[in-house]
Amino acid sequence: MRAVVAMMKHETNTFSPVPTPLARFGRGSGEPWYGSAARDAFRGTNTGFGAFLAMAEDAGFDVATPIAASAAPSGLVEAAAYERMSVAILEAVDAGCDVLFLDLHGAMVAESTDDGEGTLLERIRRLKPDLPIAVALDLHANMTDRMVRNCTALVGYKTYPHIDMAATGAHAGRIVMDAVAGRAVPVMAWGSRPMIPHTLRMGHDEAPMGPLLERARAQEAGGLLAVSVFGGFPLADIPQPGLSVVAVADRDGQQAARAALELLDQAWENRAAFVYDSEPLARSVARAKEMTEGPILLVDHADNCASGGTQDTMAVIAEVMRQGLEDVAVFAVVDPEAVAAMVAAGVGAQVTLPLGGKTDMPTIGQDGQPLEVTGTVRAITDGQFTVTGPMSTGSRAYMGRSVVLDTGPVQIVVIEQHHEPFDLGAFRSVGIEPTQKRYLVLKSRIHYRAGFKPIARQVVECDGVGVTSSDYSLFRFRKLNRATYPLVADAQP
Repeated sequence: MRAVVAMMKHETNTFSPVPTPLARFGRGSGEPWYGSAARDAFRGTNTGFGAFLAMAEDAGFDVATPIAASAAPSGLVEAAAYERMSVAILEAVDAGCDVLFLDLHGAMVAESTDDGEGTLLERIRRLKPDLPIAVALDLHANMTDRMVRNCTALVGYKTYPHIDMAATGAHAGRIVMDAVAGRAVPVMAWGSRPMIPHTLRMGHDEAPMGPLLERARAQEAGGLLAVSVFGGFPLADIPQPGLSVVAVADRDGQQAARAALELLDQAWENRAAFVYDSEPLARSVARAKEMTEGPILLVDHADNCASGGTQDTMAVIAEVMRQGLEDVAVFAVVDPEAVAAMVAAGVGAQVTLPLGGKTDMPTIGQDGQPLEVTGTVRAITDGQFTVTGPMSTGSRAYMGRSVVLDTGPVQIVVIEQHHEPFDLGAFRSVGIEPTQKRYLVLKSRIHYRAGFKPIARQVVECDGVGVTSSDYSLFRFRKLNRATYPLVADAQP
């Protein structure tokens, strides 16, 4: 038997000014990984692709890996890039395929389609109407009917930060392998509610998302093949973003429908708890200044590159400097121009330069605002390291050339390519020991918890500037086809 294993992942922030060409899907390689290079890059990693690959190889299948493409969240995927990745998968399927394993995200929006995953699956299903298809998805997927109708089994992460990526792939794969062997007949039911939860209210270890995920696990223990709660990715101007549930049963569609409806009703009843309220930035930093024991995490959540942020806004860093916090390390500012200038100056050089603020954000009416910074260049690296923490374990990180700019009170990591701090290696790879700093400023939302929560004494969420803000009033949703909470307070289910 022949199996095709492929990855095509992107969480699209339609309000982001960061472009998404094909090169972005290579994480430093300049292209996605193809063929044997895809297997070499992801074999044994905590990813859906890694789990699917292991399952197919262990089963003795002849395995094709046409593409492994994964890009940090950003703006619309360029049409040419979307087509190139889709065609790579379609051609592999057309060449001969008995089972297909797809590691997708669920919130891809391209210039050519609002439903990147649904469009891909529909094209595959037209090509091979009876092909068994397993799909692993992110917890932040924006579910569509086309996605559900055109695969055999679909399973989403149950953690945020996402530390169960391989487990999710293995879960989806097992269901489809059982279907291939005649041990199960998967049937799926799904539904959604008109609500776009705030990302900062989707952590798996706290209410309101935690109890939903626990109930989903209980439903699985009670006989369902899989139950997935998708919080949705809110910063997507598409017809129906937001919360959904997909349940997979063995032969019993009514059982799946009942399970999905129970969780949807529970989510809707608790919709107010999915709203995040920010405090003013100056107050947050002032609170942090009164704390004594570090590391104290200052989370710059409005400029999180893993939700499509530019990762170059300077509001939180400027406020930290204004209030005089000391013994601070920052990860990270994306500024290739500043990196080039500091690399040219060399380690030990003192420089004064405009840092960050190179990117305008027209969708929220913000121009880029650089911050003039004077400091010493302390380190220059190639920005690569292997992730050792619980999220994406074993994967290679590509930050581009990376520089540490030391102002005295504040050490700022400046990088060329977007990378969220979810692993301690982000600091350690450039010579900073995060456990020894009083303050760590992290451009993150919740993924930081994977690597940094175990070392943190306190966490302070800082409402800076950026296209990943929790202030929905900044964004114009033009494509919504129904009244949606909390944009419409009295929206109906």
